[in-house]
Amino acid sequence: MVQKAKILLVDDRPENLLALEAILSALDQTLVRASSGEEALKALLTDDFAVILLDVQMPGMDGFETAAHIKRRERTRDIPIIFLTAINHGPHHTFRGYAAGAVDYISKPFDPWVLRAKVSVFVDLYMKNCQLREQAALLRLQLEGSNGDGGQGGVAPHESAGLLAELSARLAAVEEQAEALSKQLDEESADTAAVATAAHLERKLTGLRRALDALEPGTGGGGPGLPA
Repeated sequence: MVQKAKILLVDDRPENLLALEAILSALDQTLVRASSGEEALKALLTDDFAVILLDVQMPGMDGFETAAHIKRRERTRDIPIIFLTAINHGPHHTFRGYAAGAVDYISKPFDPWVLRAKVSVFVDLYMKNCQLREQAALLRLQLEGSNGDGGQGGVAPHESAGLLAELSARLAAVEEQAEALSKQLDEESADTAAVATAAHLERKLTGLRRALDALEPGTGGGGPGLPA
C-alpha cells in the first residue's frame, strides 16, 4: 500500500484552513492543520511533510519567523514552503518571503487550480524521494548480506540474484516516473526550486543505479557508497 504524503496547512483563521482543505482534498493526501506557528513547529517535530502552506500574517509568531525556525532545523530545512498572504507590499515584501526560504509566494485570493497544481508537484517529488529511500534501504540489506561472514546471516546466491532483479525492476519504475516528472516540469516552466529538486532526485537515482549495477555477478564490486 502506498503511504499518503502529509501536507501541513498553517493559518490562524479556521475558515482559511477549511478553504485550503476543500481545494487540496482532490489530491487525496493527508492534510494536517496548524492554527499558529508554534503549533506548526510542534507538528514538524514528529511527522514528515511533503510541503507546507504557510500564512504570512498570524498573531504571535508570523509566517516569516515560523519559516526561519523551520529552515534552522536539520530535520525540516528541506521541506518546501509556500507562503500565502492577503497583503501585497510590493517586491520587497515578496523578496522577504523568498529570503525566509519559501519556494513560492502566493497572494490571496489565489486561483485554486494553480495552488493545487503547485502543491501536486511537491507531493510527487516527495513520493519519489520516499521510493528512492526504500530502494536504498533494500540495497543496504543486500550489501550487508553479501559481506556476511561464512554465510552467517548472509543471502544465498539464488536469493541474492532474485533480490537484485527485484531491486532493479523497482528502481527502473522509479526512474521512469522521475523522468516523466522532470519532463513535465520542463514543459510547464515550473518554479526553479521544483526543477532543482527534481534534478537532485535524478542524481540520487543515478548513484543508486550505479551501486546496484556494481552488485551484479561478474562486476567484482563490493558495493560503493549509497546515496543518502
